[in-house]
Amino acid sequence: MLFIYFLVLIAGFILLIWSADRFVEGAAATARHFGMSPLLVGMVIVGFGTSAPEMLVSASAALDNAPGLAIGNAYGSNIANIALILGVTALVCPIAVHSRIFKKELPLLTLLMGLAAFQAMDKEITRTEAYILLAVLAGLLYLTIHMTKSEKSDRLAAEFKKEIISATPLGKSVFTLVYGLILLCVSSKWLVVWPATSIAEYFGVSETIIGLTVVAIGTSLPELASSIVAARKGEHDIAIGNVLGSNVFNTLAVVGIAGAVVPASVDPAVPAFLLEPSIYREAIPIMFILTVSLFVLCYGFKGKPGRINRFEGAILLSVYLAYTGYLIHQAVVTRTV
Repeated sequence: MLFIYFLVLIAGFILLIWSADRFVEGAAATARHFGMSPLLVGMVIVGFGTSAPEMLVSASAALDNAPGLAIGNAYGSNIANIALILGVTALVCPIAVHSRIFKKELPLLTLLMGLAAFQAMDKEITRTEAYILLAVLAGLLYLTIHMTKSEKSDRLAAEFKKEIISATPLGKSVFTLVYGLILLCVSSKWLVVWPATSIAEYFGVSETIIGLTVVAIGTSLPELASSIVAARKGEHDIAIGNVLGSNVFNTLAVVGIAGAVVPASVDPAVPAFLLEPSIYREAIPIMFILTVSLFVLCYGFKGKPGRINRFEGAILLSVYLAYTGYLIHQAVVTRTV
């Protein structure tokens, strides 16, 4: 039976990635038909689309009364985006950051991680806190729309203009958008959440651990693929933009939606004295430290562009492997207690 769970989970991730790609393609083409600039499409539509797997999986997990899986997926994906995705991408091709937009986004992302840490201090996400996250997201989207209007000559705008194609007919674009979204919903609930919770039950570990590891990696695969491709094509700002946009949506939209659907206790079933890793004690501090390190690496001080070289990429990847190894070790220890 365990083999079937893993087989369904792998199939679910494949369908999740494919449907997310169709959803992004249809949404971007549709937006371009209605006159949205490539920069706005790239930062908002594509950013939303690449986080769609996390959103759908976490919402489905919350509805299935698996809040640990929902929150673990969101924050685990943030850790994977910085340490795993940027680490691997920088090893393949060192990343140089030129966009002026990131000068504004990097401090904001750091503040958002601080907000996440503050909300998790009581070890739960209430509906009020979820609504605050969604309100902050709405405010950031409003600011982003205005920011893109004044940054038409930015390096990131040029890269998105080259990548986003609007030649697809409107009818086909809408059709692609709709069936991509339908498949996202189906694959997230029946092919990811169900086998993931079943695997957690089989091994006797918490859903939070599965969310922080297996599900987080699986739902982050679209960002990994797009970041590596962008970096190899010399579109380094898109590679960084994928991660920044995804982490913003994960922190605000994914956690906000899950908390609004069902108020989510971060680690409800695990007493504090056990060694089981929790969102509050490990995941959020590591996520915050990684975000600060990303700010230092990519901000670009004294007029120089930020850069993640291969050595720094190796460090990021090593941090992710060490953290994942720690989670596995703690799960084994907890199970044998």
